[in-house]
Formats: sequence, structure tokens, C-alpha cells
Amino acid sequence: MSNPQTAKTKPKFGHVAIAGRPNAGKSTLLNALIGARLAIVSDKPQTTRSSIMGVVTDPAGQIVFFDTPGIHKSDTLINRRMMQSVRAALDGKDLLLYVADAKAGEVSDEEKQALDALRRARESSPVPAFLVLNKIDLVDDKRLLLPRLQAFQEAFPFDEMIPVSARKGEGLAGLKKAIFAKLPFGQPRFEADYLTDMPERNIAAEVIREKILQFTGEEVPHSVAVVVEQWVEKPNVAHVTASIIVEKEGQKPILIGAKGAMIKRIGTEARKSLEELLGRKFYLELFVKVKPKWRENESFLNELGWQNTSEVI
Repeated sequence: MSNPQTAKTKPKFGHVAIAGRPNAGKSTLLNALIGARLAIVSDKPQTTRSSIMGVVTDPAGQIVFFDTPGIHKSDTLINRRMMQSVRAALDGKDLLLYVADAKAGEVSDEEKQALDALRRARESSPVPAFLVLNKIDLVDDKRLLLPRLQAFQEAFPFDEMIPVSARKGEGLAGLKKAIFAKLPFGQPRFEADYLTDMPERNIAAEVIREKILQFTGEEVPHSVAVVVEQWVEKPNVAHVTASIIVEKEGQKPILIGAKGAMIKRIGTEARKSLEELLGRKFYLELFVKVKPKWRENESFLNELGWQNTSEVI
């Protein structure tokens, strides 16, 4: 029989999916938990378009997180594929974190639909679920959090409900402790400094897209994709050529800007972020191309790596 004291020191290992409505702060939470800006962050909905893996190594063990696109109505081909990535990210996980915005009042109809989608997804693979009530730093009267938590508990059978501020770091230590408590015992499967399985080309494309979302107006973000065309490793620097894909000719000058000012700004800030994230020098060259209706182009979505599916959440 094993010593109970020894059992307490055994490491934990598990896979955790992060889901929720658009703009709930899922990517901010992932970045805060792993301590790096892996997932791109924007105040515009549907920023994350595919599942992103991030690994946290801790004295208590190792957690493999999967950030997912915001759960929303699947009315276009690209949205249906984003929703399939949500379904795939939930499959075979040890725990689900459902992230909700603490600022909202009641549980909206859209939120209830998202919870119903998760309930259906859990029918084939039951997993424990935590509610992570995010953005509590934006709620002045903390007494308002209790009825918000109670409303969610009535809408979905959460195992635990944990208020946090991913942006401020509030409550994250308690969240991490609660996650480890739910995970099975197991040895770490990745090196201590391992961060993600996302290829560097994909990271570069996402970083560029983040800067586009940050610096451009509402007429561009939902119709923009980034394709890394060329990646050449040279001594002390990586030369990267990428194309920014838009659907309309009128969007091209917005991204280029007066005398190329906007595309230069996007490139400069993306390069800085890449160098900080990947730890080496980059030379970044950007072009803007028009591809009408690319979000409904199945072959182009395949090229981007967004899986084909007929299933919809």
C-alpha cells in the first residue's frame, strides 16, 4: 500500500479545454496562465479562429491547455469550421473551463445557447466543468458577482465557479490550484520549457493578424487572413514574407495606409512581438492581396489549415 504522504507529492497531468462566448477573455486567460502572449488578443469578437495549445509546467505537475474560438452561430463556412475546432478541442479532455464575462448582467440567450452546445458536446465525453467568471476587475460592486454566479449555476451544472481577472492576474493562483486538484496523477509529457505545438509559421501569421485587428477599423478584421509565403533562416535573422488576404479592393488601401504608413506600422509591431516571443531577430515583409469571398472558399480554408467538417455546434 502506498504512503498517503507520497501520494500527495505525485505530479498531476491533464488536458484542459478553454471555451466560452466571443470576447469573454479566453485568450487573455490562456496567456496569463502560461505566462506568454501565445494567443492573440483583441476586443473584436471571433479573434481566435482555431484551437491553440499552451503548456503550463508547475511543481504540482503539467497542464496542457487548449484555447478555442468563441462559441457563436455557425452561419458561414469559416464559422462552421471554427465551431468544429471547438468540438474537437473538447474531445478527450480531463476538464473544461467555461469563461464568461463578469460585467454582463443576466445569462443571455446567446450564453444559454453556448452552454447548450457544450452540454451536447459533453454527452459523448463527460468531463468536469468549471465556470471561470472573468473580468471581475471591471465590476466595481463585487456583491453583484454572487447573483451572476448563481444564474450560471442554474443554467449549467458546473463543478466549481471561480471569479478571476485574467488581465490583472486576480484569482489565477486559486484557479490553477483547483485545476490541478481535478486532474489525474501522471508524469509530465513535455520538457519544462515547452510552450506550444503551434508551428512558428502559424505563430507569425497570428501575430501579424493581431496587429491588424489592433490598428485597423471594423471594415477589415473579419475579412482578413494572413498567409506566410516564405520563411528563410539566415545567420542571426529569419526572413519572413507574408500576405495579408482581404475580400474587397476597398480594404487594400486601408491596410496599406497613406504612403504605406499602416502596413509599415503593422510590420514593425509584429516584428517586435515575434522577436520577444520567439527570442531571435526577424526581417518581416508584408504584402496585401485581394481574394473575394475567401471565407467561403473551401480550398483556401484547407490551405490555411482550418479542417473540413459538416458538423456544426
